[in-house]
Amino acid sequence: MAPVTHTVLFGFKPDADPDAVKAVCARFLALKTNCLHPLSGEAYILSLKGGRDNSPEGLQGGVTHGFTVEFGSMEDRDYYVKEDEAHKAFVKGLEGLVDKAVVVDYEDGVF
Repeated sequence: MAPVTHTVLFGFKPDADPDAVKAVCARFLALKTNCLHPLSGEAYILSLKGGRDNSPEGLQGGVTHGFTVEFGSMEDRDYYVKEDEAHKAFVKGLEGLVDKAVVVDYEDGVF
């Protein structure tokens, strides 16, 4: 099984409370330990990192924050997206804060 990289880009609303944005980011990063495999009960996200955009290129298109999540398999990614209750709760917590969300998933080297 090839690892899958799940890239998530958010554009937070300009009037979003900065503390609320920081809290969302902390909750996202906490998914690494909060998302548990349905059979093993163990954390299944291989890596998760992210931060606020600081690119000088001006090509952000409204995106303010980016995250990458690595899964060991498409099955793990699919469980995360479709069934994981911790992930579902996180997504629900985005309501009212995000103007834009872009998600791109890929297997390294598969074009």
